[in-house]
Amino acid sequence: MVKNIWHQEGLAKFKIDNAFYNPQSKFVRDLGVIAAIVRKQELGSLRVIDALGGCGVRSLRYLQEAKADYVWLNEGNQDHSFVIQNNLALEINSDRCHVTHQDAHRVFFSCYTRRDYYDLVDVDCFGSAVPYLNTMLWATKIGGLMYLTSTDGRTLTGHPPEKSVQTYGSISRSHPAKHEQALRLLIGATQQQAATQGLGIEPVFSLFTGKTYRLMMRLVSKPQITQGNYGFLGYCHNCGNYQTISWRKLNKIGCSCNTPNVTVSGAMWLGNLHDSQLLNRYINLAQQLKWQKIVDLLVIMAGEIDLPPYFYTLKSISGFSKLDLPKRSHLIRALQKRGYKAAATHINPQAIKTDATIESIIKSV
Repeated sequence: MVKNIWHQEGLAKFKIDNAFYNPQSKFVRDLGVIAAIVRKQELGSLRVIDALGGCGVRSLRYLQEAKADYVWLNEGNQDHSFVIQNNLALEINSDRCHVTHQDAHRVFFSCYTRRDYYDLVDVDCFGSAVPYLNTMLWATKIGGLMYLTSTDGRTLTGHPPEKSVQTYGSISRSHPAKHEQALRLLIGATQQQAATQGLGIEPVFSLFTGKTYRLMMRLVSKPQITQGNYGFLGYCHNCGNYQTISWRKLNKIGCSCNTPNVTVSGAMWLGNLHDSQLLNRYINLAQQLKWQKIVDLLVIMAGEIDLPPYFYTLKSISGFSKLDLPKRSHLIRALQKRGYKAAATHINPQAIKTDATIESIIKSV
């Protein structure tokens, strides 16, 4: 990509210069803009922190498309100052945007010490998100949103499992639904950090892009950890069935198959990955904006709500059944006709979410 020419994304026109910019992540920024627009509709105003700002495209879009009243753009690399100043010159001159070049933790701590809390905190980090799980809470209003990135897929999917204990305080194991597990481990780790401050978080949406994990979460005034939504996930490598396991049942782990081989991941968030009411508002807004790809994605995500915290890949179903790969849409309809809940998942285009057991799924193939 040519770095010294003007580019456009949404309404934002910008240069890249020596900063990082991934055009393939546009839809992720689209979702951030939609959430910001809805948040401003709720509040009547909107203040944003873009903690790891890069070339400034996210901040530009929050200002120009979400009509944010104020954006604090922080980019730790001082070398990006020139391109940021050029890209956001009008907004900086109008006092709608403040630019700093600090460690993001210092920004969050500054907010906390001054009791200057924000409606949306965007943390688009590289690698593990763990260093920010606690500190981003310091800058967020109660009821405010946090948009978090993690690219630490290897650790979150159980390679090796010991690393996840060191990093997240939970064990991750490899299995067909490992990328949903990754999202749930991140939510659970953030939930635990919030609970240490007497707070809680509620997932707004949870997204796996194929390479990275993106979480939009809302900060709430009470811890949200319960026996029902925070626990462990078991997977039997012999028969392919999943099970959720509460803290009180850890001594009773097993499987009904002949030769059980169960591995356990967790603790993690077992509740909903998305907020149904907000997703419906986001879908309506995306339709108004004529962002059809975003509409299609959000509709699939809405279908995942209220289904178990795992999925079955068509490949694993075929492997256990010794039958040819079924067509996903046909299998979903067959399960629904038999009275089961079943839906596609955005996490894997060749997988289904359902409350049916692997044996019932195979009978429906």
